[in-house]
Amino acid sequence: MKTFLTPALVAVTLLFTGCASTTEGGSVGASRSQLLLVSSAELDQMAAQSYAKLKAEASAKGTLNTNAAMLARVRAVAARIEPQTAVFRADAPRWQWEVNLITSDQLNAFCMPGGKIMFYTGLVSRLNLSDDEIAVVMGHEIAHALREHSREQVSQAAAAQTAIGIGTQLLGLGGGTSQITEAAYQALVATRFSRSHESEADRIGLELTARAGYNPQAGVSLWQKMASAGSAGGVDFLSSHPTDSSRVQQIQALLPTVMPLYQATRR
Repeated sequence: MKTFLTPALVAVTLLFTGCASTTEGGSVGASRSQLLLVSSAELDQMAAQSYAKLKAEASAKGTLNTNAAMLARVRAVAARIEPQTAVFRADAPRWQWEVNLITSDQLNAFCMPGGKIMFYTGLVSRLNLSDDEIAVVMGHEIAHALREHSREQVSQAAAAQTAIGIGTQLLGLGGGTSQITEAAYQALVATRFSRSHESEADRIGLELTARAGYNPQAGVSLWQKMASAGSAGGVDFLSSHPTDSSRVQQIQALLPTVMPLYQATRR
């Protein structure tokens, strides 16, 4: 029995010692236990490298920051939201924040770990987004970074690989090859967040939007626009951001909580 229990106990210990919550506070609720086996510093470094590569490729194609007016708009929105991240994480305002713009018809935007934000011009121009709607997108994507959803995904992949490794050892099948590097890439570049992650990002993002002085009611019009665009197909952003009616209903249900925060900024 000892041969079988020892690796199992090691795995259980690993899982429990890796559980924590990356955010606290806020009015919408943003604390739950997360499986975090990969260090934040490691993932931030990978994100910075991936972001630098993306910028270099866009620059080489002549598509990086070519729309000065739109770049100024998204950077202005980010500048107002970034200080509000302290409500959820004391360290976040000190991140090396960066906001850039890629000229593309894609409806896409994201925030990598550590505050590396990228917007695509198509998202703003094709949907004719207001600053309030830009803020909702920005807050939502920043929320993913605050909650370290990518880190959580990579950690889940690491735990799965650990379990597989233990199983193959017990069965005498050998060690197996780790897929953690590939999992990290997928989490940073080709992310498909779960519905629970999307729900968290909606909640935190709306609060960030409101605290920054942007109207969180824009969340309803934003996702209605997204849903209309998605019905035409070919929208990359929507492949990881479901726009069903339940999502709009959730946002509407959050408005009584976040609207007072917005109204306080207008006084």
